[in-house]
Amino acid sequence: MSESRRLWAVVPIKGFARPKQRLASVLTPDERRALAEVMLDDVMAALAAASGLAGIVIVSGDDRVGGIARRAGARWLGERPAAGQSGAVRLAAAALVREGAEGMIAIPADVPLASARDIEAILAAHGRAPAATLVPALGEGGTNALAASPPDALALHFGHDSFAAHRRAARDAGIEPLVLSLPGLALDIDRPGDLANFLARPRSTRTHAFLLDSGIAGRLAAT
Repeated sequence: MSESRRLWAVVPIKGFARPKQRLASVLTPDERRALAEVMLDDVMAALAAASGLAGIVIVSGDDRVGGIARRAGARWLGERPAAGQSGAVRLAAAALVREGAEGMIAIPADVPLASARDIEAILAAHGRAPAATLVPALGEGGTNALAASPPDALALHFGHDSFAAHRRAARDAGIEPLVLSLPGLALDIDRPGDLANFLARPRSTRTHAFLLDSGIAGRLAAT
């Protein structure tokens, strides 16, 4: 195992205006907004508790997200890239490259089971530049964490089948990516089935408390 790397965490999030549209069949707009916010809180708490990060950057064009970032002591890039998650992470990577940062870890804002231990595992395993570390998602072949040194070491392809695309991109850049299986980062909440999976794995998170206190958990269990 390599010595721990000091990387910046990058968290892209669209914002709270119309979040999580694929949950519209089971959650109201207000419930989806509240869910997006508490999931971001859980991800930020995990990052803040992790040892060894150089800092945290949140990329979002939503001013409300900017307020959360400032209160958490994170940097906010208040831009709305056209290319979704990939564009947001590219924006942060470009800024970090200009500043001479060693590397980054891109983490989505909807992985509320993420823990400081998961982040520290990536930092400890990630190699010297040029290097790439990938953490696959449970479903749809996604990528739920991507570490890159330097920050622009490989082309970004977040979305459906992104894990295979990122592995190819790393190899195209002459890098053999390290793959880590981290259950806390594997589950992103995007569809109704993800909510059921999350509730079946209870952990002390703001997201779990919200789903219980709001009555959403009971309502889903009854359907």
